[in-house]
Amino acid sequence: MVSATVSPPWTYTLQLPRDPRAPGVARAILRTALRAHGMPGLAETAELLASELVTNAYLHAPGPYSLRLRQAGPDRVRLAVRDTSAHIPAPFRWSAEAPAELAERGRGLYLVVLYAESWGVVPLPGRALPGRGLPGRGLPGQGGKLLWVECVSKGDEVRREETRRGEETQGGEGIKRREAQGGAVAGEGEITSGPG
Repeated sequence: MVSATVSPPWTYTLQLPRDPRAPGVARAILRTALRAHGMPGLAETAELLASELVTNAYLHAPGPYSLRLRQAGPDRVRLAVRDTSAHIPAPFRWSAEAPAELAERGRGLYLVVLYAESWGVVPLPGRALPGRGLPGRGLPGQGGKLLWVECVSKGDEVRREETRRGEETQGGEGIKRREAQGGAVAGEGEITSGPG
């Protein structure tokens, strides 16, 4: 009789402080988790995307934020950043134009378009603060959003070809193609913006 061991999907959640060192800590923990689970080929892309999402939460969210890592398949990982800001940035709003050549902002989240297999957002409802009409802040479940991206392990040759294509389509053609594929509602409250 042949028996098989099935390893269940894994999940880690990291609560991050409002500290400029938090993105570096998140990258180190992500790298360690991927290596421990035999997915080191995802580390470079996953670290880049997690760093962008965590840095944006640190810079723009008024309250606490967290990074969640979850195995989404044999060679796939989903990264999600939950924060207390209700603002949904591009490309999670379906507008993912290439930033202008001299733009000082907008380059980081554009990397999501170039390197994530798929991405999306889950708006989180919250209580309004008295007299302000602002989403509640401070505690999990009190509003904000959850931005997620998925990374898939690919061979070096495929990655080089995608990078080359991305460089050729900086004018936006690649983005238009992805927008035509995206924009579907993925589940209750979850909006998929990427091609996945």
